[in-house]
Amino acid sequence: MQTLKKNSVLLFLGLFYVSICCFFIWTDQIYFTLSSFGLIAIYFAIFNTEYTFLGLAFFTPLSINIEEYTNDFGLFIPTEPILFGLLLFLLMQVINKNLLHKYIWRNPIILAVGFYLFWILISSMTSSSPIVSFKFLLAKIWYIIPLLIFGTKVFMNPKNIKRFIWLFVLSICIVIIYTVIIHAQYNFGEKEGHWVMWPFFKDHTIYGATVAFTVPLVFALYFSKKHDLLIKISIISMIIISSIGLYFSYSRAAWLSVILALIILSIIKLKIKLHFLLALSILALTIVFLSWDKINMELERNKYEHTTLEFGEKIKSATNITTDASNLERLNRWNCAIEMFKKRPIFGFGPGTYAFEYAKFQHPNNKTIISTNFGTAGNAHSEYLGPLSETGIVGFLSFLVIVFTIFYKGIKLYYAWPIEDIEMKTIILSMIVSLSTYFIHGILNNYLDTDKASIPIWVFCASFIALEQYNKVKLKET
Repeated sequence: MQTLKKNSVLLFLGLFYVSICCFFIWTDQIYFTLSSFGLIAIYFAIFNTEYTFLGLAFFTPLSINIEEYTNDFGLFIPTEPILFGLLLFLLMQVINKNLLHKYIWRNPIILAVGFYLFWILISSMTSSSPIVSFKFLLAKIWYIIPLLIFGTKVFMNPKNIKRFIWLFVLSICIVIIYTVIIHAQYNFGEKEGHWVMWPFFKDHTIYGATVAFTVPLVFALYFSKKHDLLIKISIISMIIISSIGLYFSYSRAAWLSVILALIILSIIKLKIKLHFLLALSILALTIVFLSWDKINMELERNKYEHTTLEFGEKIKSATNITTDASNLERLNRWNCAIEMFKKRPIFGFGPGTYAFEYAKFQHPNNKTIISTNFGTAGNAHSEYLGPLSETGIVGFLSFLVIVFTIFYKGIKLYYAWPIEDIEMKTIILSMIVSLSTYFIHGILNNYLDTDKASIPIWVFCASFIALEQYNKVKLKET
């Protein structure tokens, strides 16, 4: 029976492969050769699901977008073929009802993500460019669903979480070594630092965000347990490599995200209550509001440029809203997002449409030397304002609910995890801190439409779901 089932799957894959090849040959395209990657991914997703899933950890930092070479067809190799294989296998599993468990559907993270995807579907129907929006929705499904559903199954064995982190850290260290070697040939110049991580990363901002995401994980590997001398030396080496990579990323947002993540780490360790944090936040916002004129005057006096070589001055340049073109352009994009929201407050302009719509919302006084009249320079530079402009207030709030739920469940899991298992408790804390680096960074940039950010973030969400269920099962057994 098992042999028959396997042969049937192989027959299906064979027919699928032949049909894809015939289609691409018929349309006179060369991409049919890439379909073999998808075929291999589907095969391993079915017969070696766990190893395939863990392989994503190593492949993600090393993935390459073939759009850089074709200027026509965007696909991250090999991560997206793997995700496609996992998604297809998931659909087969849903039909057989062998994979989905009740605890998955009851988890608040799944419910929050489910509503978020549902609203993307609704706002795609009212989109100014439905084709763009439905492609955006497909991409979200492609990234999120396989990672969350398969992740909860794979990570029911906590050892797989450690394996995933080890593979991810090792891979990003390889990329950092490559980047630093190339960068050193240009004497670590500021301008060259924006592209030397190519072809693995498009620019220094997403590279810096990923390295910042990795830093807490490397330290967790060191402090989680006692290691043999060789392992300890290896981890110390990775700490040094990741620190060098973070510094020479020249990404101020990445540096600031790590600094602010340390504050969040302190809050978690000190077990400061949520109501106290809310009260403190309201007080801080009130002070800022009452003192805004004075604060604005101080900001206008800031003339530090991000091109300076001094680390302290680079950090200070993050608040330069007078002469720093990068900061001014970011403000321009934010203003456009807000104006777009005002125009369509409920449904927005449609998922994925910001880049096609924001040009007409640019105010002449807000344009910079790097602005484009036709709005051909990218996204909203914010993981929060992007959904606000594209999916309206409901989409914006649904994304905030996802972020809140992730941290609520993650912190709750950390406090509930047995103190005896200090290794996993430390790793859980490091995952929370890593996620905080990204969602802080997300105020200034947005990368959830790339594999570099999406895969580790949704995998960690799956880890929280799986570990919560694992802990409940363990408590019942005792």
